[in-house]
Amino acid sequence: MRTVEWDYSRELVKLIDQRKLPSIFEMAEFTDYHGVATAIREMYVRGAPAIGAAAAFGMALAAKQSSATNRHGLQQDLETAAEILRATRPTAVNLFWALERCLRVARRENITNVDDLRQAMLTEAQNLADEDVEINLRMGRNGAELIKDGDTILHHCNTGSLATVDWGTALGVIRMANEQGKNIHVLLDETRPRLQGASLSAWECEQYNIPYSIIVDNAAGHFMRTGQVNICFVGSDRTAANGDVANKIGTYKIGVVARENGIPFFPVVPTSTVDLSLATGDEIPIEERDSSEVTEVTLFGRPIAPKGARVRNPAFDVTPYRYVTGIVTEHSVVYPPFGLNLRRAVEAEQKKLKG
Repeated sequence: MRTVEWDYSRELVKLIDQRKLPSIFEMAEFTDYHGVATAIREMYVRGAPAIGAAAAFGMALAAKQSSATNRHGLQQDLETAAEILRATRPTAVNLFWALERCLRVARRENITNVDDLRQAMLTEAQNLADEDVEINLRMGRNGAELIKDGDTILHHCNTGSLATVDWGTALGVIRMANEQGKNIHVLLDETRPRLQGASLSAWECEQYNIPYSIIVDNAAGHFMRTGQVNICFVGSDRTAANGDVANKIGTYKIGVVARENGIPFFPVVPTSTVDLSLATGDEIPIEERDSSEVTEVTLFGRPIAPKGARVRNPAFDVTPYRYVTGIVTEHSVVYPPFGLNLRRAVEAEQKKLKG
């Protein structure tokens, strides 16, 4: 089952409601793009590739919903829908990439019939979703070559099937190594404040029979210093042209401590998540989420913070390229100099996509 998919018989978008995992597995259904926008904003769906696919199917819904009777009117409705979807999450570049890809279809002058344009939007969204699965499999194979039999792997956040259309990025690499028969063990950071590691990554490891242990975020340094970690894999929501990586808050700390202890640190990044328009990670917008994610977690049946406590809750941080050993993409494992080699990988995949 895919994380995000189009139901062709009922003409709606279905996605796994990740807020309810691991205790409840439930598919949420949406018949209009406003609902998809809410699902992205409220984290029914999360993970850069999954967000991109959800937004693309949201555009297909917008085309279906539109009452426009001519191409110009439908294009205007799609531009409006893209603005609403674009405003949901600021950091994940796949959101903007997917919307722009859909808008390029909407702007094609050779599509004059509104019904043809509606079909073209759905076709593009489905193509994007199918490509994501194929890309993840390629990344999985590339990254699995870095894992040795007997390795203990440190993983942060959730980067598996739930973060993509299917298979996954960093956790997809780990899954591939496990399916190849390698004897591995995964240390899963719980990943506060939303606990995607403890709830989602652990749930996926259960599904795929991957041996794992959950650790609190602050224990990662202990396990690295004491020689209990061989390699680190993380995801990315946006990677700058120089190799700076924006990922779930806490990733920067892992990169620094891994470097201090001589442990390889590999973000797993589809080329669609590389933003060549940004020279460095300092230009990446960092989403700051509601304080309730921090204050309303309960411990022993009571709130963990005083009422009215001031909170800062950035959802992401940036790991500078100097802490990155290499970046696993669907094209290859990219090594420094990232400014040159990342661009080559992105351009090679863009050329392949264009046929």
